[in-house]
Amino acid sequence: QSKVCGNLKKSNRCPQQNSSFGLLKFTNENSARNRLHVSMSSSSTSHGTAQALIFDCDGVILESEALHREAYNQAFREFDVNYHWSEEYYDELQNQVGGGKPKMRHYFGIHGWPDSKLGTSPESQEDRDFLIDSLQDRKTQIYQEFIANGVAVARPGILELMDSALEQRKERNLRVAICSASTKESCLFVLKNLLGLDRFNSFDLILAGDDVPNKKPDPMIYTVCSERIGVDPSQCIVIEDSKIGLLAAQSAGMKCWITYTSSTEKQDFSGAEKVLPDLSSVTLEDLFPMYSKA
Repeated sequence: QSKVCGNLKKSNRCPQQNSSFGLLKFTNENSARNRLHVSMSSSSTSHGTAQALIFDCDGVILESEALHREAYNQAFREFDVNYHWSEEYYDELQNQVGGGKPKMRHYFGIHGWPDSKLGTSPESQEDRDFLIDSLQDRKTQIYQEFIANGVAVARPGILELMDSALEQRKERNLRVAICSASTKESCLFVLKNLLGLDRFNSFDLILAGDDVPNKKPDPMIYTVCSERIGVDPSQCIVIEDSKIGLLAAQSAGMKCWITYTSSTEKQDFSGAEKVLPDLSSVTLEDLFPMYSKA
């Protein structure tokens, strides 16, 4: 069986059959950006209650804050936008606002909508949307160039933990997913380059920021993930790197482990199950202690 789920606009639910979960498949580069091809299989097996391990992308799979900031600044320069985000300010901004377009809207709303090579400071919503979309599209291209050139590397322990989870998913009745605040185009490009296609295609579900209308710290992306993979939120463990991500996971009713980065290490992670500098010493049995008793 198969179904197609597009971006969610008015509802956070993608209709699905009972006792089923979505397995994300991308048929080619164009359809990967435009739709989700989801094949169905049973979520109820003889291995007990289904559980899920869900990874954030930026900051968890790779430490990418500096690359994102430089990509935005380069896009600003190319569009003759007279703004520059310092390292200190970007750390503050990214820990307040989730998603690239919301970040720019937030910043421009405070500091003023800028003149650019597209024209004078936009006043209408349509012109503001066009400026934001144009900047974000160029920023994504620049960021992808950084990734393609091998500038980014996986964080310590992440690939080993992923591989362990993916290898044991059938045995453990475990779903493995990724929920990223990045745009779909950027998310897919990064994951394919950093994880490799074999590992990338093994995930049960991958959701990007533009698959849901509400961004973290809103819990929608995690709530939708839970619904699509057919796992109760109480049985989901999320790996995040920021307070925004922690709040999103907690609000969705999920447990959350934090692997902080240099830009998030001073944040308040109250309520997290664990707070660690990386995943180099974390095993699947640490996350799901019942596995060590099986």
